[in-house]
Amino acid sequence: MTSSPLRARELPDALPAIPGAVSRPPFVHFGPGPLADALAGVPEAEVTEFLGSWDDLPGDAHLGTEKPYRFRRYGKFRLRSRGLAPLPHAPFFQDASVNRVNGGVARLFAPLHPSVAAGEPLRRVVLALLDRLPGPRAGIDTCGVHQIRVVATVNAEGHPAPEGVHRDGHCYVAQVLIRRQDVRGAESCLYDPERRPVHRAVLTAPLETIILDDRRVLHGVSPVRPASGAATGVRDMLLVDFLGGS
Repeated sequence: MTSSPLRARELPDALPAIPGAVSRPPFVHFGPGPLADALAGVPEAEVTEFLGSWDDLPGDAHLGTEKPYRFRRYGKFRLRSRGLAPLPHAPFFQDASVNRVNGGVARLFAPLHPSVAAGEPLRRVVLALLDRLPGPRAGIDTCGVHQIRVVATVNAEGHPAPEGVHRDGHCYVAQVLIRRQDVRGAESCLYDPERRPVHRAVLTAPLETIILDDRRVLHGVSPVRPASGAATGVRDMLLVDFLGGS
């Protein structure tokens, strides 16, 4: 695994959908280095608290399953001069055209803990991701932050993306691995607009990241299953949606 972004010449491109994007690939995939560097100046106790907050995520009530396999919190922020300004907590909404499972439904998730929302680790991670968007940054003024845990057991696999191959309806989407324990599966795949695969990867190292241009590629993640000999597998992700003009 490399600790630096993959070179553009190694990344298949898709037809650009936005002005100024023609010379950039529609995604970047890099190892832990950039986010580890961003967190390097933060006191260790604060980073530990941030990473430990994934142990306190309520069940996702919108799965339609008797027992939740996905747990999450959500918050939304204005991007302000190298800082995050929290917006009032509100439901998360995706149009039915991009989410065939939960689209058209205002899903109210538990809010981020105040210590996470106002913490230096989240600020530094989000700004490091903002600096590495695979396309123009003009007009990007808002972000949504999702803390997500998917749990799989020997009797029930977990689905990071129950909607299948899809778009999220944002400008850019960052997918950051926080924890992968006793897990097999969970392969991330990106597709061009004709649904031809352009990149496949299994995120394995904490802080390994994919950032994609949601207007130029689709994405999906295969189911999560426990590793051989394990009763339970856990995959924790930080997802950051970058939006403009909202």
